[in-house]
Amino acid sequence: MWKPLAIACLLLGTPPAMAQEGAQERTGVDLELVLLADASGSIDAAELAFQRQGYAGAITDPGVLGAIAQGYDRKIALTYVEWGAHDSQDVVVPWRIIDGQASAESFAADLLKAPRRAHGSNSIGNALTLAQKLIEENAIDGGRRVIDLSADSAWDRGGVPMAAARASAIGADITINGLAVLCRAAACNGRPVSYDLEQAFSTLIVGGPGSFVVTADGKAQFADAVRRKLLLEVAGAFDGRRMAGR
Repeated sequence: MWKPLAIACLLLGTPPAMAQEGAQERTGVDLELVLLADASGSIDAAELAFQRQGYAGAITDPGVLGAIAQGYDRKIALTYVEWGAHDSQDVVVPWRIIDGQASAESFAADLLKAPRRAHGSNSIGNALTLAQKLIEENAIDGGRRVIDLSADSAWDRGGVPMAAARASAIGADITINGLAVLCRAAACNGRPVSYDLEQAFSTLIVGGPGSFVVTADGKAQFADAVRRKLLLEVAGAFDGRRMAGR
């Protein structure tokens, strides 16, 4: 019996084998998540390592893995990017499918051992632009698509204007969440900026359905904030699938 693909290929004059080779297989997941971590000039080597440890601990957390297992597809797609100046963004860990403890631990291990390659002043606009490109050019179909930006300021300098990058991502049905970092160390000497950082994130950076801002104020709070943020994002993916009728 002729299969639909073979019939279509016969009508188009294309051999079935060539059509199959040209088709790109796509992976369905509950959530596509770009973690955009601040590696600008305000972040020293110790803080960068601590930041990565927080994310590595969160993605391997039993609660987070349990939440992933409750999804429609029972897996998410994750990539970790560090950003600095307009010409300095680095994909530290490329897209990975997280579907259990083994894949989460592999992601965490690669994150912790990767060298630092992003430096310079804040270019949040370019960071958001890269994240949108990573989402739109992958071979993944996510029930929800999210950019998660962490930073200790809402200052944007050089490259794509932050407002334009934000509008482009939201217009492409990508949600932007934020982690406002008030302090990473155990002992803090006050907030990193003189303005209300949480309010600046809410007004200038986050957006899209279900978007939110989580704050981190101190060493213990940073790790907990990252974990809570991932739990919220996974839960948001479930809501997206229900809204889509899946």
